[in-house]
Amino acid sequence: MAEVKENIFLFVPNLIGFARVILAIISFYFMPTHCILACSCYIISALLDAVDGHAARYFNQSTKFGAMLDQLTDRAGTSCLLVTLATFYPQYTFWFQLSLAIDVTCHWLYLHTSMLQGKASHKFIDMSENPIMRAYYTNKWLLFYMCACNEAFYASLYVLHFYSGPTILGVELYRLIAMVTMPTAIVKTGISVLHGFVASLNLATIDVNERAAAIQKNE
Repeated sequence: MAEVKENIFLFVPNLIGFARVILAIISFYFMPTHCILACSCYIISALLDAVDGHAARYFNQSTKFGAMLDQLTDRAGTSCLLVTLATFYPQYTFWFQLSLAIDVTCHWLYLHTSMLQGKASHKFIDMSENPIMRAYYTNKWLLFYMCACNEAFYASLYVLHFYSGPTILGVELYRLIAMVTMPTAIVKTGISVLHGFVASLNLATIDVNERAAAIQKNE
């Protein structure tokens, strides 16, 4: 009987992931000029991030490809939004550049290192050993809150370029949202730096182990 091979690319969560990519690209195209359309596509793409996770668990279709697709779509979405913000607020370009660099490099390094290590050594640093990171990873509501505030901070800056919104407590609505969510966005950036630091230590451990194994093999 011929073996039936699975087509990973047609898994339900990955099809949702492809839809996220298409929506993100549409959002990027209209970001400079069409606020409502760009926001709609961007938000739907972001919300589908939660849907594909549930689909992966429901259909038992979790894959490394899907995890990487998810991560890259998230990073690309935030990066392109930051690029647009840099054109809207050129005086803050450096801070948008710094945020973009931290977000992309630290997340990529952590994800890549996690796939490499497989927790094969006790020398690897476990993020759960830190109480802050344990709460960050185990409390879904905390994780949702931090991610939502981070997105709300950048999104409110984007919308503020087009619309000020009603005045609340003497402050424009979207400016107020940016002010309220900014501290959480800064904390989340700090957590990203921590991810990068821990990933660097773990990657160094992998190098040390591989070099030791190579030396032992040549003896």
